[in-house]
Amino acid sequence: MIARVWHATATPTGAEAYQRHFRNAVLPELQGVHGHRGAYLLQRAAGAQIELQAVTLWESLEAIKGFAGESIDTAVVEPDAQAALLTYSTTVSHHDVIIAAPEPPGAH
Repeated sequence: MIARVWHATATPTGAEAYQRHFRNAVLPELQGVHGHRGAYLLQRAAGAQIELQAVTLWESLEAIKGFAGESIDTAVVEPDAQAALLTYSTTVSHHDVIIAAPEPPGAH
């Protein structure tokens, strides 16, 4: 499995707008791509800004091409997402997932 990682920053209001965009536009698109295996949107406060990190999981680099096209290191940042963000990476990094521990039953 491969993790595709992307970074951005936003104001608190922009972070909320980006969360809605991720939930309502990005996730449905990802779920329709063969080989997509999951996604996480992470955030942390950094002073007056919010740092965002999106991690999507894929079965292969070929599967990532089904979402990102041939230039898999180029970030896919739609205009609606750009409008919500202060800064964003134009590239992504890819990491081999070497250990994945599923959540234990009954955990929450």
